[in-house]
Amino acid sequence: MTEETIQLELDDSGLAPGLPAPASPRDQVQDVPYRPVEFRDDDLPTALERCSKWLRQAQEWLGEPLDVLAIHLDYDDRQGSPYYDVKLLCNEEDLAGVPIAIRNKK
Repeated sequence: MTEETIQLELDDSGLAPGLPAPASPRDQVQDVPYRPVEFRDDDLPTALERCSKWLRQAQEWLGEPLDVLAIHLDYDDRQGSPYYDVKLLCNEEDLAGVPIAIRNKK
């Protein structure tokens, strides 16, 4: 059995350079095994709308459904922090653009 090597172009955080970034400065792609993509806001519908918009953009960029392993909702009641914290736990290979690299290699 022969293993193929796929070359990926990744930034310093291990993400594909073309991956759309979440729009708000409160939102971020975190660095853990399942790569939470975080959306924070005082208004839950607004955080969910930004999450949904980013998911559509990321899937369009990827060219296939993004593998979301879980959705986590938490809150932060510290003074000055956005109250709601919505996290999509995403497959890190999708965020790195592996499916795009595989298609481009063919």
